[in-house]
Amino acid sequence: MNPQPGEIWLADLGLAAKTRPVVIVSRQDPDPPRALVLYVPLTTQRRNSPYEVPLPRHPFLDRESVANVQGLGSLPTVRLERKIGRLSVGTMEQLKDALTFALDLGRASE
Repeated sequence: MNPQPGEIWLADLGLAAKTRPVVIVSRQDPDPPRALVLYVPLTTQRRNSPYEVPLPRHPFLDRESVANVQGLGSLPTVRLERKIGRLSVGTMEQLKDALTFALDLGRASE
């Protein structure tokens, strides 16, 4: 299994014995040192914050959703159950911007 950035998977996050949709944000690495992926969870609880990226309506999501970058996490690839879709390039760029904001990765101009 080789999940790619921008793919949406159902994952076992250990919450209430059910799977949740997540978007893979790990960089593409053909030979990672560990079988882990970085992910951002999707949620329907919108708070209109800069830590959220609204998602366009997708057939594989039953409700309007947002990607919540404050929920950034990692998990073993064996906990990914199945791929259900992919985000567009534009939405992934918005997600990267939100991660840059959340992690304060902007470079100082000093």
